[in-house]
Amino acid sequence: MSALARWCVTHRRMVFAGWLLLAVGLLAAVVLGGSAFKTSADIPDSESSKAYALLARMPGGAEANTAGKVVWHATSAPVGSDTVRDGVTGLLNRIADLPGVVSVQSPYTEAGAQQVAPEAGTAYAQVVLTRDADTGPVERVVADARLAGVELTYGGTAFETQPQPTHGPEAIGLIVALVLLMLMFRSWRASLLPLITGVAGVVVSLLLVVAGSHLVTLDATSITMASMMGLAVGIDYALFVVNRTRKGLLAGLPVPDAVARAIDTSGRAVIFAGLTVIIALLGIRVVGMGVLTGMGEAAAVTVAVTVVAALTLLPALLGGFGLKVLSKRQRARLAQGIIDDAAGPARPRGVAAAWARVLQTAPWLMAPLALAVVAVLAAPVTQIRVGEADASSDPVASQTHRYSAMTSAAFGAGFDNPLILAANTPDQQSRQAFTALTGRLASVTGVAAVSPDRMSADGTVRTVTITPRTSAQAEATADLVERLRGEVVPAAASGTSLRVYVGGKAATSQDLSEALLGRLPLYLGIIAVLGFLLLAVAFRSLLVPLVGALSNVTSILVGLGAITAMFQFGWGSELLGVGTGAPVMYIVPVMIVGIVFGLSMDYQVFLVSRIHEEWARSKDNRRAVRVGVAETGRVIATAALIMLGVFASFAFGGERIVSAIGIGLAVAVLIDAFVVRLTLIPALMNLLGNANWYYPRWAGKLTPHLAVEGVADPVAHDAAAPAEPVGVAAR
Repeated sequence: MSALARWCVTHRRMVFAGWLLLAVGLLAAVVLGGSAFKTSADIPDSESSKAYALLARMPGGAEANTAGKVVWHATSAPVGSDTVRDGVTGLLNRIADLPGVVSVQSPYTEAGAQQVAPEAGTAYAQVVLTRDADTGPVERVVADARLAGVELTYGGTAFETQPQPTHGPEAIGLIVALVLLMLMFRSWRASLLPLITGVAGVVVSLLLVVAGSHLVTLDATSITMASMMGLAVGIDYALFVVNRTRKGLLAGLPVPDAVARAIDTSGRAVIFAGLTVIIALLGIRVVGMGVLTGMGEAAAVTVAVTVVAALTLLPALLGGFGLKVLSKRQRARLAQGIIDDAAGPARPRGVAAAWARVLQTAPWLMAPLALAVVAVLAAPVTQIRVGEADASSDPVASQTHRYSAMTSAAFGAGFDNPLILAANTPDQQSRQAFTALTGRLASVTGVAAVSPDRMSADGTVRTVTITPRTSAQAEATADLVERLRGEVVPAAASGTSLRVYVGGKAATSQDLSEALLGRLPLYLGIIAVLGFLLLAVAFRSLLVPLVGALSNVTSILVGLGAITAMFQFGWGSELLGVGTGAPVMYIVPVMIVGIVFGLSMDYQVFLVSRIHEEWARSKDNRRAVRVGVAETGRVIATAALIMLGVFASFAFGGERIVSAIGIGLAVAVLIDAFVVRLTLIPALMNLLGNANWYYPRWAGKLTPHLAVEGVADPVAHDAAAPAEPVGVAAR
């Protein structure tokens, strides 16, 4: 590692040129090829997927077209009056002439008579478009229409849009990071280095992600996730290296030696930390959903690139800036030959050192207190409900909420939330059973209306559409799906060859949630075992990685608790511009589990690598824990606050999923750093004593020796508290 650092310092111009050429080459590829983001439509094998498979065998089941609705509410005259009719009919005729529009069914015709709610003064027209049609012209015609006494809006499947990558939050996160770095380093050059490194890594990695969208299926949200992860870990990784370099310079080392020692110590920790995050992100593949796999892969690429930037570009930048990464006062002291031992790794002082002594004084008290704080913050997760938010919870001023409010008031909350019963009816007995089933559906609790059933040409497939009384996100709708699947359908099909499957938006959301959450324990187990093995080999310990892995779960629960409170209970969600309380999208828990586990391991690596470095030198557990907390406490706290700023800034982008992930990560990282890593873990390590470093001999023979902390720092000695003889047994 030190050889790589010295080469980058000596040949820094080649390093700069290499990164520049890489960025320019990728930019050219993106400009020429563009992007190919798309949402994976894969659905795990489930009832709803079987329903859609049967539906595809129905006339028109190939879904060459898609439908939406144009809705209007008359405020000054009856909705069926000539004035309203004439104005709206002219508007619908203009829509019918637009490219991509297949048909427009007006409520003012015999076929569309059911599309009017006279008492509510509301009606709608069914607009059918080709599946690849641009809905923009229709949306503009409706938005620009000015009909006296008539309010207009639009919605439905055809007008649903995928979230686009948000830009702007990154700038807020960078500003927060710069302020925190200036407070820590008191040098604008040192403060800029983590930002330059992080931004360079993110730019290159995002270009890779955009180019890679042609090769793998990536959702548009992937680039936002990659940007959020890249900025957070890129700045943090560079922060640890810059901090260690400055300590070496203040201890009197020449610039190349200081950079080499930083990369050989903090740089190794960066590699291990990055590997744990990448393992967690790539492990999302076991969940088995394309959109999540793509998001994880995009974020993993970004983390990998930022690690490379911290190990190559950052040493080159440090070599270029030299002693200028120190403040003027610090450079003046060095010029006078004054070696500031107190600033080096030897003599940690300040709040972190004082806190380390507190943890050693009463670990039996601090550990339970930390666990109590975590338990309180994680409590809301016990009531988490995973599902999909619908337009009723969108911001009140949004077009989607206006559409939901207008249609729900006139036609019921379940108007745009049909459930589809698709049946395989291979014989006459099964067809009769299905007919009897459709006759009983109207009396089922939670059903508002039942449409006439349809039959395939050969009679082997029949479908019927149910309109629930409640919206797609309502718990009562989920109960209706369960009632149909668990009671109504089995009773009707009993003794026959009839097979009926329930589909629709609410049913699909429920199936996806159950499938993903069912695989979540496997996913968590895999990344926990891999993380444990990696750290066990690195630190030659069983308890340290075990405690670290278990404590990561507490941070995950805190993040999910914060999401449940804000986005399901609605405690502050409107302040973020994402609407009111709604179920937590099924994507969110999976991403929180993977990312928080990886980031928690980051801080575990940075903390324990310094503790282990001191343990290897002194064989004194108390001393090692004290020195580790005293020396890394400040930088871990700063790194966590930077991550808090970056993640929280993305919460204000207005996109519900990204906002929920941003808030969950921000809260989880904050609690993980201050409560778990800097309180709970040191307290437990003080209580466990030398048992922290037990490693069976047979395991030591089988596993390779990997030194996370590199070569022991020869100038290091502890003065955070009165010195103790080297080798004193843990107390």
